[in-house]
Amino acid sequence: MIKNEYDNIFLFCDDAINQYKNWEIPTMIMCDGPYGVNGFKGDLVSYNGLDTWYEPHIKEWSQKATPLTTLWFWNTEVGWATVHPVLERYGWKYVSCCIWNKGMSHVAGNTNTKTIRHLPVVTEVCVQYVKSPVFFVKETSLNMKDWLRYEWERTGLPFSKTNEACGVVDAATRKYFTKCHLWYMPPADNFEKIAQYANTYGKKEGKPYFSIDGNKPVSKIEWEKLRAKFYCPIGITNVWEEPQLRNSERLKVNQKAVHLNQKPLSLIKRIIEMTTDKGDVIWDPFAGLCTTAVASIELERKCYSAEKNIEIYQIANKRVIEHLEEK
Repeated sequence: MIKNEYDNIFLFCDDAINQYKNWEIPTMIMCDGPYGVNGFKGDLVSYNGLDTWYEPHIKEWSQKATPLTTLWFWNTEVGWATVHPVLERYGWKYVSCCIWNKGMSHVAGNTNTKTIRHLPVVTEVCVQYVKSPVFFVKETSLNMKDWLRYEWERTGLPFSKTNEACGVVDAATRKYFTKCHLWYMPPADNFEKIAQYANTYGKKEGKPYFSIDGNKPVSKIEWEKLRAKFYCPIGITNVWEEPQLRNSERLKVNQKAVHLNQKPLSLIKRIIEMTTDKGDVIWDPFAGLCTTAVASIELERKCYSAEKNIEIYQIANKRVIEHLEEK
């Protein structure tokens, strides 16, 4: 194992599975590991088996992640579909599937359309997941929606009083305490009002209400940490039109690309900006050429990166050093 540390950038030449226990709790995980296309040394030759390969990593992520954590899972469509059930089993909630469209330049001159039996593939997927909070009541686990209703029912107050607590006509009962699929998580300000009202007017013997530890209600600050961050950029959809790397950003040795799966820095920066703030911790367990670490330097995040291949690691480490010097 080799470790290099530069301010808030930590690079490991090791299997990430050996390092997770030492890394700080992540606000974001960038997963860009095997695709099952035999694309590089260590990749699987088929998507079959990707679920088994990823499971030990997913288990570790799940133990360290919090409801503040967003996971971005890069893969092929069928590779993601293979791993998705494992992610769900470990408590990761699907949010959105983003498509990276590399354009026709990705296949131009490289595909014999007279012999292939499918349309040329110019996409990868990058799928957004969050870790849903779980609340335990008498050894029974509840999701947030059910927990909110359970806690208010304990007060003995009618649900209509949640509107009075929030100072609204019907938004609280219609959004925050509904049983239907149109449920919304209460904003922190409104949750604070709901908890204060419940603990002021609810049955004395049931207090405190809306408490996790049984001693005090969840605070506004604590409530904000029960949902992953997301900042939606104007004009950006879930289809990312970005050509594959063909310019000076593509790292090469003897005119040959060092890593065929190198991602554009612009895409990685976009993902980081959407789901983290300055100073937040990012995990990059399959770092490759450390594009995530480079983006973290530019955006002032803390990044833990692991890459097993020593040759790739040395090039990535040099790239990070040069970027730090430029900055």
